[in-house]
Amino acid sequence: VQRYALDTEFHREGTYHPRVALVQVAWPGRLALIDTLSVDLAPLQVVLDSDSCAVMHAARQDLEILYRVCGQVPNVLFDTQVASNFVGFSNPSLGTLSERLTGRKVPKGDRLTDWMRRPLQASQLSYAAADVRWLLDIADRLSAELDKRSRGPWAAEAMEAERTDAWTTRDPAVAWTRIKEARHLKGQALATAQALADWRERAASAQDVPTRNVLGDLGLVGLAQTRPADVAKARKVRG
Repeated sequence: VQRYALDTEFHREGTYHPRVALVQVAWPGRLALIDTLSVDLAPLQVVLDSDSCAVMHAARQDLEILYRVCGQVPNVLFDTQVASNFVGFSNPSLGTLSERLTGRKVPKGDRLTDWMRRPLQASQLSYAAADVRWLLDIADRLSAELDKRSRGPWAAEAMEAERTDAWTTRDPAVAWTRIKEARHLKGQALATAQALADWRERAASAQDVPTRNVLGDLGLVGLAQTRPADVAKARKVRG
């Protein structure tokens, strides 16, 4: 198989690391839904570590999941969202691409679907399958548009950046940049916020809990601004 379409369904509301609940794979003439609560995903590493091209849409979070559960991201990646940006779309949804390029409508799923619950309903399975059913066809049409505009190399460079390291966005050293209030701090307050955000990120990762469970943004910024000298004073900081 030279190409395969790939997608994942996951939850991360109550954890730091995403928990994969379903993997969808399609290749010419075939489509499979893998129940990751029943099947070990480790053998998927062989597919990822091959010359076959993984076609994905908005792959960033999926790559994070694949690396965590398989220790591997695809050796070759074609991201339909990245490709679409180079032919005039602006971060379109898969549904938008499918309808505009193939005329097929992708069913809309419930944003609050609990993918960890079993058994999955027929509507959930249908929605999950639709995420990969026409992905190879969409990729073909985007590739043709890229070639027509001579933008294939640009798109390929962006996809390779995403495949190799652009998805590792949770670097503790830059965690403070995601805290809106921290961006306005200066001097010692900013340095303290940066150190606290770095520590919070590492602690949340080690405990596999959301960062807010370790320390909320309000409390972090409050500590950075006041820099209390002891625990008693720290406890009085709002948040």
